[in-house]
Formats: sequence, structure tokens, C-alpha cells
Amino acid sequence: MKKLLFTLTFLAGIFNLTAQKAVVKATMDTNFILIGEQAHIELSITYRVDENQVTIQFPQIHDTINKFVEIVDQLPIDTLIPDKEDPYLFEQIKTITITSFDSGYYAIPPFQFIVNEDTLETEPLLIEVQTVPVDTAAAIFDIKSPLDEPFSIIDWLKDNWIYLLGTLALIIVIILLVRYLRNRPKEEMVEEVIPVIPPHIIALEKLEKVKNEKLWQSGKVKQYHSEISEILRTYIEQRYQVNALEETTAEIMHELRLQNIDTQTMNKLNKTLVLADLVKFAKEQPLANENDISMIDAIEFINQTKLIINKDETPPAIPSGE
Repeated sequence: MKKLLFTLTFLAGIFNLTAQKAVVKATMDTNFILIGEQAHIELSITYRVDENQVTIQFPQIHDTINKFVEIVDQLPIDTLIPDKEDPYLFEQIKTITITSFDSGYYAIPPFQFIVNEDTLETEPLLIEVQTVPVDTAAAIFDIKSPLDEPFSIIDWLKDNWIYLLGTLALIIVIILLVRYLRNRPKEEMVEEVIPVIPPHIIALEKLEKVKNEKLWQSGKVKQYHSEISEILRTYIEQRYQVNALEETTAEIMHELRLQNIDTQTMNKLNKTLVLADLVKFAKEQPLANENDISMIDAIEFINQTKLIINKDETPPAIPSGE
């Protein structure tokens, strides 16, 4: 019966997602805490990324939810692929830790997500906070006040003479160091110019290293595709000033659509990144030729899009010095 309910709930969620483009939820791991204890609220949004760009803004959460419920901690947003058969279906999750120091029942209002220009709200939550039980049968004792002890400069010097000597020695060292720095001869500043290595050379060297390590041949398929994806995203970020390391594959492809990149090269890039996402998040097991093709397509994309500098031009350099 539980499996049937779970299946119906999952199918209902997929139906709502198809109709609404996004589904938001707020769940709490417990509805009852003692004063000072903590509870966790999980905010999630499930959405599809097809041909259109999806812009998601999570609820703006400050130090408190209301005057009785406080925010202790917020974890960063995590992106998942819940269905490996559907690489365009994504889920983002954010966990919030709350607490309260006043007993009672407190309503947590709905959280608002902004998806593109639409506002979606979660269901409200309720939490009960109770006081710590006190044993009224036990005896009650007064708090003892601190005892006064007469101050003696002699006793204080006996106990702290080593600290006084250390402080005096430190002052002498500082004075001598300042005098030395003021009187030492001035050295001429020599500016060292370090040429900048183009991003495509760095990326190709990293890909060659991954290739030589034979990761997927030794069973490390996830690490192999993750490193290819990270190298490509870093190259795209440096080459096109796109925040590729923080974006999904669909968002990267959307931002690159206006660049001078041919369709075949774009398709190979998308195929490589999507396969890496499936291996990383959905535990996909590619075929041997798919592993090799990902490396070949990554190298081809970098060679096709690398920035060519004429021989007469001087590459930029990074000055360094003292």
C-alpha cells in the first residue's frame, strides 16, 4: 500500500511539473522541539529546462522568520537531477536550521519562490515549542556569591614577573626593528612581468593529463567525466566571461547561443556536459566509446573556439613585485 501511495504521489508531482513548469515545497523534519533545540526546513523546487531560460529566485531569508522563530544556519543551494531518463528535469534544494526560545505554537508562513516573473508559494508550516521539564520535588539552593580577596601588588608581581619581562623584551625588539627598517638602504623595485598562459593551452594540458591517467579504464568513470566537465566549464568561463562553474548545462548553452560557435560544435559540447551530469548525479554508466567521444569532443570544442593571437600582438602579462 505504501509503495502504491508513493508511486501515485510521484506521478502526481510529475503531472503538476509538466503543467506548471515548476513545483515548490517546504518540509520540516519535526514539528516539535524543546526550547533551544533545532529543526530543519528543506525548501525545494523542481523544474524543467527545455528551450527557454528558467530564472529561479529562492525566498529571501534573514535572521528570523518571526519574533519567536530564529534562523540558526542556511546551507547553500544544491542542484540534483531526480530522473536520469530526463536530463532536462532539475531539482534545487536549500536547507534552513531554525530554533526558538519561547514556548508555544508558531506558524511559519509560506515561502515565496520567483520563477521567471511568476510567484510560487509553499504550504505554511506549524511548529510546537515546549519548555524543558523541571523537577519541582528537588530542593532549591541559593547561588553563592564570589569571595573577595584583598589585592596585593607584591603577590601580583610574584605571579606575573615572567610576563613583565616578556613584554619588556618584546618592546625592545619592536623598537630595534623599527630603527633598522628606517635606516636600512632603499632597494630598487624590480618589476617582474609574467606572461599569461592562454586558457585554451591550460585546458588542453589538463585534458591531456586526465587522458593519460586512464581514469575510466580503471573504474573511475564519475571522476573522469567530472574532471572533463570542470575543465570545459573553467575554459568557457575564462574564454567567454560566462559564470559556467555555477550554472547548469542548459544555462551555459543558453548563454553561449550568441557567440560565434557553429551548431555542430555546440551540440557536441551539450552532449559532453549532459553526459557528465548524468554520470555525476544519476549514476549513468556510459559505454567505452562514449567515454572516448567525450574526451575527443572536449578537445575539439577548445580547438574550435580558442582565441587566436597574431604574432605581432603582445599577449597580456601580469606584473608582480614586492
